[in-house]
Amino acid sequence: MSNHKLIFTGPVGVGKTTAISVLSDIPTVSTDEVASDMTRRKDPRTTVAMDYGLMNVSETERIHLYGTPGQERFDFMWDILTEGGIGLVLLLDNSRTNPLQDIHFFLGAFREFISRTGVAIGVSRMDVHSQPKISDYYQGLQGFATKPPILEVDARNRRDISLLIQILLYSLDSGLANSNG
Repeated sequence: MSNHKLIFTGPVGVGKTTAISVLSDIPTVSTDEVASDMTRRKDPRTTVAMDYGLMNVSETERIHLYGTPGQERFDFMWDILTEGGIGLVLLLDNSRTNPLQDIHFFLGAFREFISRTGVAIGVSRMDVHSQPKISDYYQGLQGFATKPPILEVDARNRRDISLLIQILLYSLDSGLANSNG
């Protein structure tokens, strides 16, 4: 059995827990707790350690899905969770005050991990807030060494999240993506 590990990250309330739950072939493990600080305005519950799910790619391959806490005060978990990971899924919320700042923050925070692996970016809630556009995100990446794929996604939609993962896996190893039907 071949096992792989993908990490989901992004700001509070972006849909990391939801994305993992729609992909997982097992009941997910979640460490969501009632938010006790300013994050409750965005989401009444917040991940304090991690989310976990498992996706069976084939009879011989599985992908372990780990979601990081979105709050910077839990950033110590980011290094723990990325250990052994093969790639990063960065989810962004287009309705946040400054999602372009979010992309810079998370790409910077995970720079070392991304340099060893890869990243794909999914932007949610573009139906609620149409600006910035995907092209603005690419333009905002000027100065970054890598230009990761950026897609509009709905974290509740298995097909959207699956496509984002397939693109990431293909960028890492085309054999992995081809087995992910």
